[in-house]
Amino acid sequence: MSESSFQDDVLGGLGDDKLTEIAGLLGTDTTGARETVAETVGAMTGDLREKADADDADGVEVRQAIAEVAEAEPPLEGVATFGGLGGLGGLLSGGMMAGVLAKVSKPVAAALSKRTGIPAATISRVIEMLIPVVLAVLAKRASGKAAGAGAAGAPGAAPGTAPGASGGLGDLLGEILGSGKK
Repeated sequence: MSESSFQDDVLGGLGDDKLTEIAGLLGTDTTGARETVAETVGAMTGDLREKADADDADGVEVRQAIAEVAEAEPPLEGVATFGGLGGLGGLLSGGMMAGVLAKVSKPVAAALSKRTGIPAATISRVIEMLIPVVLAVLAKRASGKAAGAGAAGAPGAAPGTAPGASGGLGDLLGEILGSGKK
């Protein structure tokens, strides 16, 4: 249920115009576009969880990107933070999570293409349109979770360092994206 909530947040962040644009790109209606977006976001978040749990360079990179998102302090609060000229600022203009999402997009596009028959290049284009929205949702959720963790943890402790040493960032990712453990 939490995962669909993340997908719903991304769908809501897209808005009707972008969803219609994605539908045109896919050659379907908005219902088909919603299904494809939900499946794509689900695959991306699943890949992020898997990589975050890995004990290799990719795992380190994902965990650092999660920490960057969790520690980012938006200059404004509420919806205004994600709109307007700058939006997420550093996160959208080259933040680590944008790079991680770009890396995840290639295998996700290939897998979804194989499963759906939609050309990988088309799915890649959809993912390019989704990345800014996914970043915005991640940042919004991370700021809420980090604030909650800060209140529960030591005052002034950096988000991602206060939770248990074993998997604070992995736990944060799980809270941001929804429970990945079944």
